Amino acid sequence: MPEGHPNDDIELVSLFKSNQDREKVFTLIVKKYQEKLYWQIRRIVITHEDADDVLQNVFIKAWNALQNFREDARLYTWLYRIAVNESLSHLEQQKRKSSISFDLVSESMENKLIAEKGFDEQKAMWKLQLAIQQLPEKQRIVFNLRYFEAMTYEDMSQVLETSVGALKASYHHAVKKIEEFIINR
Repeated sequence: MPEGHPNDDIELVSLFKSNQDREKVFTLIVKKYQEKLYWQIRRIVITHEDADDVLQNVFIKAWNALQNFREDARLYTWLYRIAVNESLSHLEQQKRKSSISFDLVSESMENKLIAEKGFDEQKAMWKLQLAIQQLPEKQRIVFNLRYFEAMTYEDMSQVLETSVGALKASYHHAVKKIEEFIINR
């Protein structure tokens, strides 16, 4: 993922903390990251409506916590961590509401994907998305961050709060499973 200008983020956070036009500064942060965060969330929760809801929650949490942001991570890494955590919380809420297994939730998400307007099972991207939905939750998130966002393992380590070695292993296993799925489908 292109980092943009980290100094811009430092300046934005500094302006936000100094209470100078907080709404205006936060709007700049939202504009800078909303699309990237939306697609990361969408790859986890699948539907547009759910992704919009989760994204809104991400920015509410960010607004409430930005004043205390310690800047021991880059802003986009911090926002991605919030987005991943909110996405996972959303999936947990779906599981609790329906009180069914993750396999059934995953199957339901696959069915939502198939029902999406313009779905064509022969298209490579749709096959890839279906393959990704077959992955265990952690592998799916690691694959999405690495493949779609080109996030470094070091940044993923901060976002997911796990070791670089474990992330590399998860990504490797995810790629193998996706290859098998696409070849056998």
